[in-house]
Amino acid sequence: MDKISYRGEKMSRIAIVTDSTADLPENYIKEYNINIVPLKVFFGDKEYKDWIELKPEQFYKLLKEGKHFPRTSQPSPAEFEGVYKNLAQRYDTIISLHISGKLSGTYQSALVAKQMVNEADIEVIDTQVTSMALGYIVLEAARAAQKGLGKKDILEIIKRVKENIKVFFVVDTLKYLEKGGRIGKARAFLGSLLNIKPVLTLEEGLVAPVEKVRGRSKAFKSLINKIHKYSKKDQPLKISIMHGNNLEGAEKLKEEIIHNFHVEEIIVAELGAVIGTYTGPGTLAVTFLSS
Repeated sequence: MDKISYRGEKMSRIAIVTDSTADLPENYIKEYNINIVPLKVFFGDKEYKDWIELKPEQFYKLLKEGKHFPRTSQPSPAEFEGVYKNLAQRYDTIISLHISGKLSGTYQSALVAKQMVNEADIEVIDTQVTSMALGYIVLEAARAAQKGLGKKDILEIIKRVKENIKVFFVVDTLKYLEKGGRIGKARAFLGSLLNIKPVLTLEEGLVAPVEKVRGRSKAFKSLINKIHKYSKKDQPLKISIMHGNNLEGAEKLKEEIIHNFHVEEIIVAELGAVIGTYTGPGTLAVTFLSS
């Protein structure tokens, strides 16, 4: 249990838990007292805890040079149980927010653990998203908890953010989603011509196709166009840009977004090893929420 991260001392009556697929930068985890339960990544027989024992830089190096295609595994119910029992000693309520149950068994593990700690008040939520789309839901919940809001109000905030958050991403190739068994409705894009870039989203918890564009430049413009189309006009945006070993592309996208939109907050985040297993190197993604 020493590898599980418990963040800080009690700052409100409500503890916020998520899993490592939220891809939250470390400074936000610390500032908002967020508890992270890591998934696992395997290269052959070698096991790593996502973000704890395997950082993105090391992961993409292994992905490029390694002999084995990575595979992933959710945390066990016992790992969640340990976290919940620890937090239940210090908090009145635990809100546990997780990657889509259609993409991972993490949510189910958390539900089982909830039954194992039935003396505690635990809410386990399937957010139906992952990476910084999940991260933003967690962040807004943690901010509300830090302000001292009650359980009912925080659950309302989570519901609102879930309903309004949008995510779009471009992968260099669909082979990682296909090999990892997470391709979902994007299977329709398989067999596309060379240099065709698929623009994807998450829809009802699964990867779904949006459009096909030719080349990285048009894929980049497509992400900008999606923000224009789906954001609320004249309202400030909270935006995260995620990348898979593609910081140059992420910084370019950040400049374009700042130039074109009223931005309240912008976070550049790396895609961790678990998400990177399915999206591959070169991926660019945007998550945005109208304030």
